[in-house]
Amino acid sequence: MPSTRRTIRIGARASAMSLAQVAWVRADLAALHPGVATELVLFVAAGDREGGEQAALHAKGAFTGDIEDALMSEVCDLAVHCMKDVSGDPLVTPGTVFAAHPKRADIRDALIHPAGLTLDRLPPGTRVGTSAVRRVAQLTRSHPHLELVPIRGTANLRLGALDAGKVDALVLAACGLERIGEQHRISEVLTVEQMCPPLGAAVLGLQCREGDADLIGLLSPLGDRATTREITAERTVLNILRGHCNSPIAGFARAFGDGHLGLRAMVFSPDGATVLEAAQSAGQLDPEALGKAVAAALIRDGARNLIDSIAH
Repeated sequence: MPSTRRTIRIGARASAMSLAQVAWVRADLAALHPGVATELVLFVAAGDREGGEQAALHAKGAFTGDIEDALMSEVCDLAVHCMKDVSGDPLVTPGTVFAAHPKRADIRDALIHPAGLTLDRLPPGTRVGTSAVRRVAQLTRSHPHLELVPIRGTANLRLGALDAGKVDALVLAACGLERIGEQHRISEVLTVEQMCPPLGAAVLGLQCREGDADLIGLLSPLGDRATTREITAERTVLNILRGHCNSPIAGFARAFGDGHLGLRAMVFSPDGATVLEAAQSAGQLDPEALGKAVAAALIRDGARNLIDSIAH
């Protein structure tokens, strides 16, 4: 039995969204283990400190690296990550483990427009704020009449830029807006056909040191089996494709109650002119095997050459 008499130091980004995610984890831990105390260790991630385009972030782990370093040096015991921000190379930082992946939230992106316009109704020249290369590639392909404005930082900072008139609209993760209480600002929730999400979208990862069996035992009940299967398949694709900060890669897996697992992944050129797509499904197939099969199909179609041809 894991000890329930300890204080768990939780490392997290100092942003409203990260704090909301951590609050959820702390509440669930408290409900399951009333004797466990938690305290926050806050970080300002490199990806939050630097403005401009996402592609300018050359270092992997721009949003997670500092926290992982603190985890390994025992400054904190637990890291709560958005899995879409966690590098796929390596799949797990040596010496650490993802003890649990709680149930996945909404994977879709959302459009915010002050007048409530939907994506297809935005007039030519509308300035849409986004720096995610995945979104830029898809919007350039589907709505070339829009002006895409690089904008990064926390969701609150981007909302502030919209309110200040620096852009006319934003595309943000629907689940993130809900977590920070700004879902009322959504003009349209985009379908996965309109905007394929990033691999790892809306999944939290509870990361700790692999030798901390006590904490792993406390966290494991917070995990969701279906979500764990989905994220395993998705991150296998990410790991094999070896993308970088300027690689427009998207996709998602879906696990069903009967054990069926489906996976779709896409690789774009930065301008969206080239799109490679692979989708497979299986019954009880190991999620890692499914991820390898989808990645192999993409590579056969030229994904390796496409990714390597993109400057970074």
